[in-house]
Formats: sequence, structure tokens, C-alpha cells
Amino acid sequence: MAGDALRDRLRTSAWLVPGFVAAVLLLPTALFAVFLAMIVLLAAWEWGALAGVDGTLARAGTVAALGLTLLLLWRLGAPTLALVPALLWWLGFAAMLPRLQVQPAAAGVDWGLLALGLLLLAAPWLALVRLHGDLDGGGLVVLGLVAMIVLADSAAYFVGRRFGRRKLIPKLSPGKTWEGLAGALGAAGLALLLTGWVLGLDMAGSAALVLLGVVTVALSVVGDLFESWLKRRRGVKDSGALLPGHGGVLDRIDSMTAAAPVFALGLIWLGLAQ
Repeated sequence: MAGDALRDRLRTSAWLVPGFVAAVLLLPTALFAVFLAMIVLLAAWEWGALAGVDGTLARAGTVAALGLTLLLLWRLGAPTLALVPALLWWLGFAAMLPRLQVQPAAAGVDWGLLALGLLLLAAPWLALVRLHGDLDGGGLVVLGLVAMIVLADSAAYFVGRRFGRRKLIPKLSPGKTWEGLAGALGAAGLALLLTGWVLGLDMAGSAALVLLGVVTVALSVVGDLFESWLKRRRGVKDSGALLPGHGGVLDRIDSMTAAAPVFALGLIWLGLAQ
């Protein structure tokens, strides 16, 4: 069974990774925005289920509401200010984590969670579209962000497996450890220190970039833990089954939902983006 799951995971990755890289590097920003919208709209379908929405038509309504939100942000010129509420929410949820309890979700639709999904799925779309379109080499910046999160996740796994002793949030994710988190933050910091050197940044600029990377990775873990909390409330292992070996779309982008807004805002505040 484990071997079959691994084969499914590798097969899915074999088309998923090249397809995403090609879309980021080859598509103009308008088409990249459409491509990315398809991903978050699929995630919205899964979010509806986690919020207790039953029935095809009702969940299609969730997808349509997010689609209208994305269209509105695009027509408004994708204002960066729209990212701030998402960042504030993630910081608030991070502060709540030590006291968070996992209780079965109440019957019926959780309308608050459904509305929250519009914000938390629209924000990473907006952030990545802004990075892609507003920066020279924006596609490389988007890929760099994704690569940093993947690197941090891998470092957390291997460091946690070798040195992990203290559980991070065992109620939500028994496999995560403080040692693994330290490994993730260290890997991201070293990667961005090298990036700062390649870009020719001075010491202050490099330090700011490293700090941004550390905060981004820390919040990416919060995004992962939030989805774990949602799934445990519903008593499901994965958000969906669209990606064999990986689960659902939301399972693949949970870290990015929190990481992308803070990274985009950080680059803007550092003067590296507009």
C-alpha cells in the first residue's frame, strides 16, 4: 500500500511540477492569473466541503463566489491593501495555536468559515499575480518563493526525523517538531542569505530579506496547521482526492495560502517590489 501511494505521488509530481513551472515562466501575467485562478477555484470546491457545504450546486456556489472575488480584485487593479487582512488573520491564528482545541464541526454550514475561505484563497492568488506581473523576472520570484517553501518543508522533515524530540502542536500535526521548525527556518534563512549575496544587496538589505524569509516560512507552517485543524474537525485525512498520492488541491497549497501574502507584502515594504 505504501509503495502504491509513493508511485501515485511520483506520477502526479511528474506532470504537476513541470506544468506549474512552464505556466509560471511562459505565460503572460493575465494568463498566469487565469491559470492560478483555476487552482484556487478547485481549492474552493474542497473548502466548501470542509465548511460543511453539501451538494454539487451549493459547493458550485462557493466556487462562483470566489471567482467573482478574484474578478473584482483584477478589475480593481489588484490592490495590495487587500493582502493586509489576510496577513492579520494569519498572525491572529498563529497566536491562538497554543490554546486551540480540536472539536467536531457542528452540523450544517459554517458560514463564517465559508466567508473566511474567500479571503484566504483570494489573498495568495492576488499575491502571486502581483509578484508575477509587477517585478522584473517576476516568474522567477514566484518560483523562488515556491522553492523556498519546498526547501523549508524538506528541511523540517529530515531535521525533525533525525533530531525531533519536542512536538510542535501534537493535537493538530503529531509529526511536526520544534527541531524540524528550526531546520526549516534555518534552511530558508541560508537560502535567502545566498540570494541577497547574488542580488548584490548590502548587509542591511540581506538581513531584511533573511528576516522576511524566516517570517514567511513560519507562517507557511501556520497555514499547514490551519488546514490540519479544518480536516480534523471534519474527520477527514485529505481535503480531496484530485491529486493521486497528494490528496486534494488544498493539501498542496495550504502552506502557500499563508506564505504568499506575507512574502509579497514584505517585498513591497522592503522596496523590492511595487
